[in-house]
Amino acid sequence: MRGSLWLFLVNLVGKAGQVAVTLALAAFLTEEGLGLVALTVSLVNIGHVVQSMGVYDVISRTTLDPRRVAGTLLVLSVGTGVVLAVTVAACADALAHALDAPQVAPLIRLAALSLPFTAAGGVQLGLMHRDLDFRRRLVPDAGSALLGAAVTTVLAAQGSGPVSLVVGLLVTAVALPVLGMAVGVRVRPCWDERAAGEALRWIAVVGPGALVAVLLVNVDYLAIGHVLGPEAVGVYSLAYRIAWVPYIVVAVVLGGVVFPLCTRLIRAGEAQEVPVAVGRFTQAVLVVTGGLYAVTATMAERVDVFGARWSPAAVPLVALSLYGLGLGLLHLWYQVLRATGHARRYLALELTHLVSLVVALAVVTRHGVVAVAVTQAAVVCVLVPVTWMVLRRNGLAPPRLGRAVLTTALGAACCLAIGGPVGALFGPSPTGVVAGGLVLVLGYTAVVLLVDRRTVRELREVRR
Repeated sequence: MRGSLWLFLVNLVGKAGQVAVTLALAAFLTEEGLGLVALTVSLVNIGHVVQSMGVYDVISRTTLDPRRVAGTLLVLSVGTGVVLAVTVAACADALAHALDAPQVAPLIRLAALSLPFTAAGGVQLGLMHRDLDFRRRLVPDAGSALLGAAVTTVLAAQGSGPVSLVVGLLVTAVALPVLGMAVGVRVRPCWDERAAGEALRWIAVVGPGALVAVLLVNVDYLAIGHVLGPEAVGVYSLAYRIAWVPYIVVAVVLGGVVFPLCTRLIRAGEAQEVPVAVGRFTQAVLVVTGGLYAVTATMAERVDVFGARWSPAAVPLVALSLYGLGLGLLHLWYQVLRATGHARRYLALELTHLVSLVVALAVVTRHGVVAVAVTQAAVVCVLVPVTWMVLRRNGLAPPRLGRAVLTTALGAACCLAIGGPVGALFGPSPTGVVAGGLVLVLGYTAVVLLVDRRTVRELREVRR
């Protein structure tokens, strides 16, 4: 509980910076400019995953000296990051040509410089996760995000265009390991053959899964950019950025805690407690992200508060709200599979997801961004029950989730029922949007408190 709350605070502060960045980009950039930013970030995110390939999880799982493991991973990951940075910079023109967006080449070169720094910071975060020390993570993680957001916002306001986000991205990457050292997490480079062997064995299974995962959240941008152009990417990107916030703030937070928690239970010989823990985490994802997405979908038409040119993002935002809820469940359950030694099943599920999505996008992308968003939601809705069955067959399925599903559905119905009157009452201004959103959150919360008394009792027990 403490770890979840601290990591929630970390992500809340960091994502508050992202919200500020989204507002700045929507206010100061054109649809094409935002599309170029989205394409650049997508490519760099792939590089971030390639340089780590899941090796930071080894720090949480290992029975070797975690400091020597971290030092070895630092050498591996930073070295890979340097090679990737040089390679991406050299291939920037070719990548821009493949995306039919020549203006993105200098942005790619600049963003590639961030790769070695995020590699070093990732090793530091891995050590904090092993110890469930999420309080210390607040300074490097949230602090670097806020610095990058401030730089991006100032540059965008001054008319720097798409380069403003890329410079902010680079500032965030450099600040991450520097602030990590400032809070006392210092990793000395070293080489341990046993640690390297353990990392490489883990990479062989989980590494491809990590790469598939980042492709899953970026392939839609690449498909839209190639088929429909940067302006369509910009419209889709705004909807995706808004829908991404509840997933990051809640599902990723809980997934970040459940992985080291499950590994600790297994090391302590308490594997029988894993399904119970998974049940509580799953319930939290369902109820909390379900409420946030219900509010988001209900108020999707108010996306034009960013400007009338963004109104086409409203319908994709509704579909992406359903997608975000399903993806949150998948992310949590994938962490459980990996932590309990079922990495091959995790990889199989990720590959199934990617292949299904790519095939579907090849057919529907030419029909526009609404079709892409609906496809994302449909594929995820198919994968959720499939992943549940995999958990159940391996004795990891959480018990008693029916009430959480019912609670989420009734809360969402409440939001939809009062959404029209609330919108008419508060009007289309930014202040009205915030006030209307708060009323919807209160309505959803009231339903949860009335229907799911067991969860309320559990929270009181935790508090005591």
